[in-house]
Amino acid sequence: MNANSPVRPPVPAKSGQIITDVSVTIFTWKDVPVLRYSDRNPATTGTSELGLVTIKTKDGLEGHSFLGSSIRGAYLDVVSLIRTLKPKLIGADPCAREKIWTDLHTVQRATTMRTIGAVDVALWDLAGKIANMPVCRMLGMSRDRIPCYASSPTYATIDEYVREAEGAKKAGYCGYKIHPPRAVEDAIDACKAIRKAVGPDFPLMIDTGGIHDFVESVRLGKAVEELGFLWFEDPLAEDDIYNYTKLRQKLTIPLMATEYSPGGFHSYANWIVAQATDYLRGDVAVKGGLTGILKAATLADAFRMNYEIHHGGNSLNNLAQLHAALSIRNTQYFEVLLPAAAQKYALIEDLEIDADGCLAAPQGPGLGAKIDFDLIKANTIEVLR
Repeated sequence: MNANSPVRPPVPAKSGQIITDVSVTIFTWKDVPVLRYSDRNPATTGTSELGLVTIKTKDGLEGHSFLGSSIRGAYLDVVSLIRTLKPKLIGADPCAREKIWTDLHTVQRATTMRTIGAVDVALWDLAGKIANMPVCRMLGMSRDRIPCYASSPTYATIDEYVREAEGAKKAGYCGYKIHPPRAVEDAIDACKAIRKAVGPDFPLMIDTGGIHDFVESVRLGKAVEELGFLWFEDPLAEDDIYNYTKLRQKLTIPLMATEYSPGGFHSYANWIVAQATDYLRGDVAVKGGLTGILKAATLADAFRMNYEIHHGGNSLNNLAQLHAALSIRNTQYFEVLLPAAAQKYALIEDLEIDADGCLAAPQGPGLGAKIDFDLIKANTIEVLR
C-alpha cells in the first residue's frame, strides 16, 4: 500500500443475522385503574394501548419490546417508529446495536426517544437470543438480585398513603416512595404520618414530579430531611438547572434529577457540570433504551454518583431494566410502581419480589420474557408494518 493512501476503517464483523422485518402490533390494555402520579402527568382513563415491537431476522429469530404505558398509549409514538426508524433497520446486523443506536439518533427530530428506546430494547432481546444468554450476563453482572421499593400513585387522603406504606412494608418491600399531594403542607403531613406508621428505620423517599417552585421545595426538602428520607426526587421542573443548583446548596438530603431532563443521556452532562443534583435518574423509555441508560450509568459512575433507574412504564421495559440494574454497580434500588394493575400487563409471568423484597436475575435468553401472545392476539387493534 502506498504510504500516502488513505487508511480505510475496518468493516464491522457481522453476527450472521440480518434484520428482515420490523412490525408493531397495537393491542388494548383493559381495566386500568383511574389514577395519576403527579399534577404534571395525565391521569389514566381506564384503558390504554400497548405496542408489541417485533424485530425479525432472516433466520426467524425475534426480539421484542413493548411501546407505551398506562398513561401514554402507543399511538403517540408508533407511526414514527415504522416510517422513520424501520428503514434504518432493514438489512442491518442486529448485533451492531451501538451503530444502530447512533444512526437512530440522527433522525431524532422526526421521532421520539420512546421509539428509539423500544427498538433498542428489542435489539438487546434479540442479541441475547442469538447468543443464547440472558442480557444481564451479556452485560456482565455485578449482582444476582436487587432490593426493591414500592412507589405510590397520588392519593386524595393521608390515610390512603399510610395504608399503602404499611402494606408495602408488610409485603417485604425494602422501602416506600411517596408521590405526594400538590399542597406543600399536605405533602409534609403525609410524610410525617407515613414515617410514624412505618417506624424510624424503614427507607422512605419522595418524588414530587417537578410540581413545586424553589421556595416550596426548600420547605418540603427541610421537612423530609428531618424525617430521614433517603432522597428528594424531581422537586423542580426538569429544565430548571439554575434553581436545582441553589436548592442543592440549601439541603442536605440528596437530590435526584431528573429522568425527564430534555434530550438523551448527553443532557446529563450539564447537570453534573452545574453540580445541580446528587443522583442521576432515567429509564429505557425516556433515555433511548438499554444502551442509553447503560451509557448514563457509566457517566454517573465516573463521578461516583448513583444512577437510579426509573420505572419503565410497562412490563417488558421493567424486565429490561432489571437486567441493567443487575449489571451496573451504582444503582441502589429497583422501583416497583403501584398499583400493579396500572403497571403490569401482557406477560404470563411478571416480576414479583421474593421474601426479602428483592428481584432475582432472569434466566432465559434475551430478556427472558414470557409474553402472553394469546392475550395480545385477542386484544389486537391493528398491525403496523
